[in-house]
Amino acid sequence: MASMRAIVFAAGKGERMRPLTEHTPKPLLMAGGKSLIAWHLEKLAALGVRDVVINTSWLADRFAPTLGDGGHWGLRLHYVFEGNEPLETGGGMLNALPLLGDAPFFAIAGDVWTDLDFASLPREPQGLAHLVMVENPAHHGGGDFSLGQDGSLRRQSAPDRSVLSASETHAAGRTLTFSGIGVYRPEFLAHWPNAVGHAPGADETPPRFKLRPLFEAAIDKDALTGQIHEGRWTDVGTPERLLALDRALR
Repeated sequence: MASMRAIVFAAGKGERMRPLTEHTPKPLLMAGGKSLIAWHLEKLAALGVRDVVINTSWLADRFAPTLGDGGHWGLRLHYVFEGNEPLETGGGMLNALPLLGDAPFFAIAGDVWTDLDFASLPREPQGLAHLVMVENPAHHGGGDFSLGQDGSLRRQSAPDRSVLSASETHAAGRTLTFSGIGVYRPEFLAHWPNAVGHAPGADETPPRFKLRPLFEAAIDKDALTGQIHEGRWTDVGTPERLLALDRALR
């Protein structure tokens, strides 16, 4: 079977990370002696992934000199420059789709760190996509979606606790946060204009839009599943969080 491909989102401007990101893109910031993106690339390579797309925008010219062609990890890296304005997660994924092939692929935020074992992710999502969910961090207390006992993701509503096992009850009745890590079928993007509507940037060429409306459209079709990662995970969104992560890893 052909190895899966992956995209690592690396186009963000990192505005909340200034001044650290004035000269270094956020995914190239160091934590525990490695760049944030290198942690992901190591895991993907260990899983047998060979082709990884890295979408770029802000300080795009910093990536290739730092990461090379991927041969250090046994990977082939494909850099996709989106222009001076990032295409957001949805637009970035759509723009990179020709390089991701016609089979399910991994998509990973370049500015998160986790001890998640990527081998725990399904190679074939039951529906259109499968997302890794985590406990709500302090900066995102409202969460994103709730997880049903059948593994389906739902809009923010509490499931029936009376039919859940003890472990499922622990995760039920509250929302969880999307970790930025998932497995997607190319068909997930097939009807993106219907999901996105007239959102700002959607009518540009190439289009710019977020993934959230597509998640909600998939939920409405019972085509979005998820799993909980109860280990370590950090959304490296501020210099303080990066410092804390670096200290913990060292």
